[in-house]
Amino acid sequence: MSESPRSPEPVAPRRYDRYRLWAPKADAVTIRIDGAEHAMQPGAGGWFELPGVPARPGERYAFRLDDTQLWIPDPRSLSQPDGVHADSEVVDPRPLRSEGGWSGRELRGAVIYELHVGTFTAGPEGRGGTFDTAIDRLDHLVDLGVEAVEVMPVATFPGDRGWGYDGVGLYATHAAYGGPEAFARFIAAAHGRGLAVILDVVHNHLGPSGNYLGMLGPYFTDQHHTPWGEAINLDQDGSREVRDFLLGAARLWLVELGLDGLRLDAVHELRDDSGTHFLAELAEATAHWSRQTGRPLALMAESDRNDPATVTGTSAGGLGMDMQWADDVHHGVHAWVTGERQGYYADFGTAEVLGTVLTRIFLHAGSWSSFRGQLWGAPVDPGSEHYDGHSFVTFLQNHDQVGNRATGDRIHHRISPGRHAAAIALILLGPGTPMLFQGEEWAASTPFTYFTDHDEQLGPLVSAGRAEEFARMGWDEQVPDPQVRSTFESAFLRWDELATSDHARMLEWYRQLISLRREHAELSSPELSATAVEMLGPDTVAMRRGRIAVLSHRGQGPVAVPDAEGATLLASSHRLLDPQVQRAELPAQLIGPGALIYRPR
Repeated sequence: MSESPRSPEPVAPRRYDRYRLWAPKADAVTIRIDGAEHAMQPGAGGWFELPGVPARPGERYAFRLDDTQLWIPDPRSLSQPDGVHADSEVVDPRPLRSEGGWSGRELRGAVIYELHVGTFTAGPEGRGGTFDTAIDRLDHLVDLGVEAVEVMPVATFPGDRGWGYDGVGLYATHAAYGGPEAFARFIAAAHGRGLAVILDVVHNHLGPSGNYLGMLGPYFTDQHHTPWGEAINLDQDGSREVRDFLLGAARLWLVELGLDGLRLDAVHELRDDSGTHFLAELAEATAHWSRQTGRPLALMAESDRNDPATVTGTSAGGLGMDMQWADDVHHGVHAWVTGERQGYYADFGTAEVLGTVLTRIFLHAGSWSSFRGQLWGAPVDPGSEHYDGHSFVTFLQNHDQVGNRATGDRIHHRISPGRHAAAIALILLGPGTPMLFQGEEWAASTPFTYFTDHDEQLGPLVSAGRAEEFARMGWDEQVPDPQVRSTFESAFLRWDELATSDHARMLEWYRQLISLRREHAELSSPELSATAVEMLGPDTVAMRRGRIAVLSHRGQGPVAVPDAEGATLLASSHRLLDPQVQRAELPAQLIGPGALIYRPR
C-alpha cells in the first residue's frame, strides 16, 4: 500500500483555457480539436499538455492514446452534448455563475426536498424534465416551506434517462437535463428564492458504459473490491492524482458553480486504508472552500455503517461529515406504520423500536442485525459535543426506499391517509434534519420506478438482472422493465393532482407541519436529549419535543389523549383529512389513524 498524504492546500483551481490530460499509462497522446489533430507533449507525473493552443468555449475535442484508433472523451469534461462516448465540449463554468447576493444558508436542520430532474416535471411533448422546466415549480417548494433542494446525480451517464448512479463523467452535467448552462440557471433561480441546492454525487464507482478511466491511469485498484467491482484507488500507487480528481469535481460543483452542499453516495464503499481517509480530506477541503467563498458549505453522507464517527469532526478523529442519512429512522417509522417485516425491516416495527430510533437514531448500535447476520453499528450519544439530531437526515420516503421496491410504489399507496399523516408528523417534527421526496407532500399517485436507457448490449442484462433480483426476494408483483420508456414516463409527477381535494388536504398537512417546525423552537431543536417517546400502546406513540406533544396513532380504535384537559391544540390531521371533523378544540380521544400536535397545560 502506498501512503496518500494530504496536499498542503486543497486541489488547485482548474484552468479552463488549456488542454491537459493525466494519462500515465500512455506513451503518447493525440488530441482532436474540431477535427484537427495535434500531438500533445508529455510532462511530469504522467500529464500531457498542448502548449500554444488555447481551449476556447464551444470547441469539441477528444483524445487518442498511443497508436489506438479509439477517441475518448475528457474525464474532466464539463459537457458531453452527444453522450458519454462522444467528443467533449470546452466549457468555462465561471461566467455561468450568478451570485445574485446569495450568501448561503445553514443546511443542518433545514427542510430538504429530494428531486429527480427528469421526472420532477415533464418536458415538452412528453419528454423528460430539464433544469429549465424544474425552475417553474420552485415556487411550489417555497410555498411548502422547503429550504433546500437535493438534486439526484446529474453527472453525465449513458442514454437520456436514468437515476444517474451509473455516471461516468463526474465533472459533466447530463445533456438531457440541459447541460451545465441549464444547471447554472437552476441554481441561480433557486438561490433567488432563498433555496439552497445540494447535489448528489457518486465517488465510489463509475458506470459500466463510457468508463474510460482505466485506460488512462490507476483510477481503480484490485486491492479492494466493491459491489461494482474493483474499488476507486484511494490508497495505492497513483492515488494522489485520483484523490485530486475527485476533489477537483467537488470544487467545481461547490466553488465554480456555487452549490451549497454535496450528498455523497454510499461512502462505506470508499475503501481507503491510507493515513487520512478521503472523506476527512474532502471535509477539510470543503471547510477551506467555505472560508474562501464566505458561504456555508455542507457534506452529507449516505453510510450503512451506523457509526457516529461519520459526523464527528476531523479534529476529534472523525470523518468530518456535516450530516448522514439515517436509514434506521426510516425503517422504524415505515415498518411501524405499514406492518412490513421482510428484508431489512425484520428487526423493526414495534412501538418500542420506533421510540429507540426517534430518540437515539440507530437501532443497530453495536447490537445484532438479523438482516446482516452480525453485530452492527455504534451508539449515538445524545449529549455529544461533536454532533446532534440535525447531524442525521431523516425521511419517510427517498429515491432508494421507493425506487428499490419492485414496482416503485410509495408508502402512501399501501396505507390510509391517516397513517400517512401520523408517520410524517414524526419525521417533520422530530430532532433530525427532515427530507421529503418529490411528490410525497401531496401523496402523489405516481410511482418512482427504476429506469435506464442503456445500449442494446447492456440493456437486456439490466432488465433480466432486475427481474431476477426481485424474484429471489419473493416479490409477487410484475417488475417493470427499466429499459422500457413507459417505465420512465410512469414516474413523471402529475402536478394536476394538486387541484383535487384528497391531494390538496395532504399538501396542507405537510404545510402545517413545516410551519409548526419553523414557528416553535422546541420542534426544530437538534437536542436529542430533549426528545422523549412514550408508548401508549402498540398502535400509539407520544413524542415529546420539549413541552410540545406529537401524538401519532396508526390504529382504527380510539385512543385517549394524555394531558388533553386545558391543552392548546396546534394541529390535527383529522381536521384536514376528514371533512366531517370540524371541532377546533383538542379532542379527549383520537379516533382512527392520524396525528395530534398540542401543548399540554
